Amino acid sequence: MDNEEIKQKLLQIEDTQLDFTVTMTGKESTRVNGLYKPDTHEILLHNKNFKSDSQLIYTAIHEYTHHLETEKYLEETGGKLPMKGAKVHTAAFWARFHELLQKAEEMGIYKISIDDSPELKELTEKIRKDYMEVNGKLMQEFGKLLVKAHELCEQANIRYEDYLDRVLCLPRNTAKDLTRVAAVPVNPALGFDNMKKVATLKKPEDRDSASQKILAGKSPDTVTELMKKKASGDDPKTKLEKEKNRLEKTIEALQQRLQYVEESLENL
Repeated sequence: MDNEEIKQKLLQIEDTQLDFTVTMTGKESTRVNGLYKPDTHEILLHNKNFKSDSQLIYTAIHEYTHHLETEKYLEETGGKLPMKGAKVHTAAFWARFHELLQKAEEMGIYKISIDDSPELKELTEKIRKDYMEVNGKLMQEFGKLLVKAHELCEQANIRYEDYLDRVLCLPRNTAKDLTRVAAVPVNPALGFDNMKKVATLKKPEDRDSASQKILAGKSPDTVTELMKKKASGDDPKTKLEKEKNRLEKTIEALQQRLQYVEESLENL
Protein backbone atom coordinates (compact mmCIF):
# COMPACT_ATOMS: atom_id res chain seq x y z
CA MET A 1 0.00 0.00 0.00
CA ASP A 2 1.10 3.55 -0.66
CA ASN A 3 0.09 6.73 1.20
CA GLU A 4 -2.91 7.49 -1.01
CA GLU A 5 -4.25 3.93 -0.72
CA ILE A 6 -4.12 4.15 3.06
CA LYS A 7 -5.91 7.52 3.00
CA GLN A 8 -8.68 6.18 0.76
CA LYS A 9 -9.20 3.18 3.05
CA LEU A 10 -9.57 5.52 6.03
CA LEU A 11 -12.10 7.63 4.14
CA GLN A 12 -14.02 4.46 3.30
CA ILE A 13 -14.34 3.67 6.98
CA GLU A 14 -15.58 7.17 7.85
CA ASP A 15 -15.62 10.37 5.86
CA THR A 16 -14.23 13.69 7.05
CA GLN A 17 -14.67 17.27 5.87
CA LEU A 18 -11.25 18.20 7.23
CA ASP A 19 -8.51 17.30 4.75
CA PHE A 20 -5.49 15.36 6.00
CA THR A 21 -2.37 13.66 4.68
CA VAL A 22 -0.87 10.23 5.28
CA THR A 23 2.88 9.69 5.15
CA MET A 24 4.76 6.47 5.66
CA THR A 25 8.09 7.62 7.05
CA GLY A 26 10.12 4.62 5.94
CA LYS A 27 11.51 4.50 9.46
CA GLU A 28 11.43 2.25 12.51
CA SER A 29 10.69 3.71 15.92
CA THR A 30 11.02 2.13 19.36
CA ARG A 31 8.84 4.86 20.90
CA VAL A 32 5.71 5.09 18.74
CA ASN A 33 4.17 3.35 15.74
CA GLY A 34 2.55 6.50 14.43
CA LEU A 35 1.78 10.14 15.10
CA TYR A 36 -0.95 12.67 14.36
CA LYS A 37 -0.18 16.39 14.10
CA PRO A 38 -3.39 18.33 14.88
CA ASP A 39 -2.06 21.68 13.65
CA THR A 40 -1.20 20.39 10.16
CA HIS A 41 -3.55 17.36 10.08
CA GLU A 42 -0.72 14.96 9.19
CA ILE A 43 -0.76 11.24 9.92
CA LEU A 44 2.75 9.81 10.14
CA LEU A 45 3.23 6.03 10.10
CA HIS A 46 6.57 4.41 10.97
CA ASN A 47 5.95 1.56 8.55
CA LYS A 48 9.20 -0.27 9.35
CA ASN A 49 7.54 -1.20 12.67
CA PHE A 50 4.93 -3.42 10.98
CA LYS A 51 5.06 -6.98 9.69
CA SER A 52 1.64 -6.97 8.00
CA ASP A 53 -0.88 -4.64 6.37
CA SER A 54 -3.30 -5.28 9.24
CA GLN A 55 -0.76 -3.94 11.75
CA LEU A 56 -0.23 -0.89 9.55
CA ILE A 57 -3.97 -0.26 9.13
CA TYR A 58 -4.55 -0.66 12.87
CA THR A 59 -2.14 2.20 13.59
CA ALA A 60 -3.50 4.25 10.68
CA ILE A 61 -7.01 3.96 12.13
CA HIS A 62 -5.67 4.95 15.55
CA GLU A 63 -4.13 8.14 14.17
CA TYR A 64 -7.19 8.80 12.00
CA THR A 65 -9.32 8.67 15.15
CA HIS A 66 -7.21 11.54 16.50
CA HIS A 67 -7.99 13.42 13.27
CA LEU A 68 -11.73 12.82 13.60
CA GLU A 69 -11.68 13.83 17.27
CA THR A 70 -9.76 16.99 16.33
CA GLU A 71 -12.37 17.76 13.68
CA LYS A 72 -15.14 17.32 16.26
CA TYR A 73 -13.30 19.58 18.74
CA LEU A 74 -12.83 22.29 16.12
CA GLU A 75 -16.55 22.23 15.35
CA GLU A 76 -17.50 22.45 19.02
CA THR A 77 -15.07 25.29 19.84
CA GLY A 78 -15.47 27.36 16.71
CA GLY A 79 -12.07 26.50 15.27
CA LYS A 80 -9.85 26.40 18.36
CA LEU A 81 -7.27 23.62 18.49
CA PRO A 82 -6.96 21.52 21.67
CA MET A 83 -4.47 22.89 24.19
CA LYS A 84 -1.00 21.38 24.01
CA GLY A 85 -0.61 18.77 26.71
CA ALA A 86 -4.35 18.07 26.85
CA LYS A 87 -5.27 14.43 27.34
CA VAL A 88 -5.98 12.87 23.95
CA HIS A 89 -6.45 9.19 24.82
CA THR A 90 -9.75 9.70 26.59
CA ALA A 91 -12.51 7.11 27.04
CA ALA A 92 -14.35 8.85 24.19
CA PHE A 93 -11.29 8.45 21.96
CA TRP A 94 -10.97 4.72 22.69
CA ALA A 95 -14.68 4.20 22.15
CA ARG A 96 -14.56 5.87 18.73
CA PHE A 97 -11.35 4.04 17.79
CA HIS A 98 -12.89 0.66 18.58
CA GLU A 99 -16.03 1.55 16.64
CA LEU A 100 -13.88 2.39 13.60
CA LEU A 101 -11.97 -0.89 13.97
CA GLN A 102 -15.23 -2.79 13.97
CA LYS A 103 -16.41 -0.95 10.85
CA ALA A 104 -13.06 -1.68 9.18
CA GLU A 105 -13.45 -5.39 10.01
CA GLU A 106 -16.97 -5.47 8.58
CA MET A 107 -15.68 -3.83 5.39
CA GLY A 108 -12.75 -6.24 5.09
CA ILE A 109 -10.19 -3.45 5.49
CA TYR A 110 -8.78 -4.76 8.78
CA LYS A 111 -8.93 -8.06 10.65
CA ILE A 112 -7.74 -9.49 13.93
CA SER A 113 -6.93 -13.06 12.93
CA ILE A 114 -7.35 -15.11 16.10
CA ASP A 115 -8.88 -17.96 14.08
CA ASP A 116 -5.67 -18.19 12.08
CA SER A 117 -3.83 -19.31 15.23
CA PRO A 118 -5.49 -22.39 16.81
CA GLU A 119 -3.10 -22.18 19.76
CA LEU A 120 -4.05 -18.53 20.45
CA LYS A 121 -7.75 -19.33 20.03
CA GLU A 122 -7.50 -22.16 22.57
CA LEU A 123 -5.55 -19.97 24.98
CA THR A 124 -8.14 -17.18 24.64
CA GLU A 125 -10.94 -19.55 25.67
CA LYS A 126 -8.86 -20.74 28.64
CA ILE A 127 -8.27 -17.14 29.79
CA ARG A 128 -11.97 -16.34 29.51
CA LYS A 129 -13.35 -19.44 31.21
CA ASP A 130 -10.65 -20.41 33.72
CA TYR A 131 -9.50 -16.95 34.78
CA MET A 132 -11.83 -14.06 33.88
CA GLU A 133 -15.07 -15.89 34.72
CA VAL A 134 -13.66 -17.76 37.71
CA ASN A 135 -12.16 -14.54 39.09
CA GLY A 136 -15.49 -12.76 38.53
CA LYS A 137 -17.34 -15.39 40.58
CA LEU A 138 -14.67 -15.21 43.28
CA MET A 139 -14.99 -11.43 43.51
CA GLN A 140 -18.77 -11.72 43.83
CA GLU A 141 -18.34 -14.08 46.78
CA PHE A 142 -15.68 -11.78 48.23
CA GLY A 143 -18.16 -8.89 48.08
CA LYS A 144 -20.82 -10.91 49.87
CA LEU A 145 -18.36 -11.73 52.64
CA LEU A 146 -17.54 -8.04 53.03
CA VAL A 147 -21.25 -7.24 53.37
CA LYS A 148 -21.44 -9.85 56.16
CA ALA A 149 -18.28 -8.44 57.78
CA HIS A 150 -19.86 -4.97 57.74
CA GLU A 151 -22.93 -6.33 59.56
CA LEU A 152 -20.76 -8.08 62.17
CA CYS A 153 -18.70 -4.91 62.69
CA GLU A 154 -21.92 -3.01 63.39
CA GLN A 155 -23.01 -5.66 65.89
CA ALA A 156 -19.62 -5.56 67.62
CA ASN A 157 -19.54 -1.71 67.68
CA ILE A 158 -16.45 -1.70 65.45
CA ARG A 159 -15.89 0.93 62.78
CA TYR A 160 -16.04 -0.91 59.48
CA GLU A 161 -13.59 1.60 57.92
CA ASP A 162 -10.98 0.81 60.57
CA TYR A 163 -11.57 -2.90 60.02
CA LEU A 164 -10.89 -2.43 56.28
CA ASP A 165 -7.88 -0.16 56.81
CA ARG A 166 -6.01 -1.97 59.59
CA VAL A 167 -7.38 -5.50 59.87
CA LEU A 168 -7.89 -6.53 56.25
CA CYS A 169 -5.53 -3.81 54.92
CA LEU A 170 -7.97 -3.52 52.00
CA PRO A 171 -8.34 -0.20 50.15
CA ARG A 172 -11.79 1.28 50.75
CA ASN A 173 -12.46 1.85 47.05
CA THR A 174 -11.71 -1.80 46.35
CA ALA A 175 -14.10 -2.85 49.10
CA LYS A 176 -16.76 -0.56 47.63
CA ASP A 177 -16.32 -2.09 44.17
CA LEU A 178 -16.57 -5.60 45.61
CA THR A 179 -19.75 -4.94 47.58
CA ARG A 180 -21.34 -3.21 44.58
CA VAL A 181 -20.61 -6.22 42.35
CA ALA A 182 -22.13 -8.49 45.01
CA ALA A 183 -25.23 -6.33 45.42
CA VAL A 184 -26.62 -6.69 41.88
CA PRO A 185 -26.74 -9.63 39.45
CA VAL A 186 -23.81 -9.26 37.06
CA ASN A 187 -22.51 -11.94 34.71
CA PRO A 188 -19.07 -13.08 35.99
CA ALA A 189 -18.06 -14.01 32.43
CA LEU A 190 -17.48 -10.27 31.92
CA GLY A 191 -14.43 -10.33 34.20
CA PHE A 192 -14.15 -8.28 37.38
CA ASP A 193 -13.15 -4.95 35.81
CA ASN A 194 -16.12 -5.02 33.44
CA MET A 195 -18.39 -6.23 36.24
CA LYS A 196 -17.47 -3.11 38.22
CA LYS A 197 -18.54 -0.87 35.32
CA VAL A 198 -21.78 -2.72 34.67
CA ALA A 199 -22.70 -2.80 38.37
CA THR A 200 -22.73 1.02 38.48
CA LEU A 201 -25.75 1.08 36.13
CA LYS A 202 -28.95 1.47 38.14
CA LYS A 203 -31.49 -0.10 35.78
CA PRO A 204 -31.44 -3.89 35.28
CA GLU A 205 -32.18 -3.46 31.57
CA ASP A 206 -29.18 -1.16 31.21
CA ARG A 207 -26.94 -3.69 32.98
CA ASP A 208 -28.24 -6.47 30.73
CA SER A 209 -27.72 -4.36 27.60
CA ALA A 210 -24.18 -3.38 28.59
CA SER A 211 -23.29 -6.98 29.47
CA GLN A 212 -24.58 -8.32 26.15
CA LYS A 213 -22.60 -5.72 24.21
CA ILE A 214 -19.35 -6.56 26.01
CA LEU A 215 -19.84 -10.30 25.60
CA ALA A 216 -20.56 -9.71 21.91
CA GLY A 217 -17.16 -8.06 21.47
CA LYS A 218 -17.81 -4.37 22.10
CA SER A 219 -14.94 -2.77 24.00
CA PRO A 220 -15.72 -1.63 27.57
CA ASP A 221 -14.90 1.99 26.63
CA THR A 222 -17.35 1.82 23.72
CA VAL A 223 -20.11 0.49 25.99
CA THR A 224 -19.36 3.14 28.64
CA GLU A 225 -19.60 5.92 26.07
CA LEU A 226 -22.84 4.50 24.67
CA MET A 227 -24.36 4.58 28.16
CA LYS A 228 -23.14 8.16 28.69
CA LYS A 229 -24.68 9.22 25.39
CA LYS A 230 -27.95 7.58 26.34
CA ALA A 231 -27.97 9.40 29.67
CA SER A 232 -27.09 12.82 28.26
CA GLY A 233 -28.72 12.56 24.84
CA ASP A 234 -25.26 13.32 23.41
CA ASP A 235 -26.04 17.03 23.72
CA PRO A 236 -22.83 19.02 23.02
CA LYS A 237 -23.95 21.85 25.30
CA THR A 238 -24.55 19.47 28.20
CA LYS A 239 -21.15 17.86 27.68
CA LEU A 240 -19.38 21.23 27.62
CA GLU A 241 -21.24 22.40 30.73
CA LYS A 242 -20.16 19.26 32.59
CA GLU A 243 -16.57 19.76 31.44
CA LYS A 244 -16.76 23.40 32.56
CA ASN A 245 -17.91 22.33 36.03
CA ARG A 246 -15.10 19.79 36.28
CA LEU A 247 -12.51 22.36 35.23
CA GLU A 248 -13.84 24.94 37.68
CA LYS A 249 -13.56 22.44 40.55
CA THR A 250 -10.02 21.53 39.49
CA ILE A 251 -9.00 25.21 39.27
CA GLU A 252 -10.50 25.90 42.69
CA ALA A 253 -8.59 22.98 44.22
CA LEU A 254 -5.33 24.11 42.58
CA GLN A 255 -5.85 27.69 43.79
CA GLN A 256 -6.32 26.44 47.35
CA ARG A 257 -3.19 24.34 47.06
CA LEU A 258 -1.24 27.30 45.61
CA GLN A 259 -2.35 29.50 48.50
CA TYR A 260 -1.22 26.85 50.99
CA VAL A 261 2.20 26.53 49.30
CA GLU A 262 2.67 30.32 49.19
CA GLU A 263 1.80 30.67 52.88
CA SER A 264 4.15 27.80 53.77
CA LEU A 265 6.99 29.48 51.84
CA GLU A 266 6.40 32.76 53.67
CA ASN A 267 6.68 31.00 57.04
CA LEU A 268 9.99 29.29 56.19
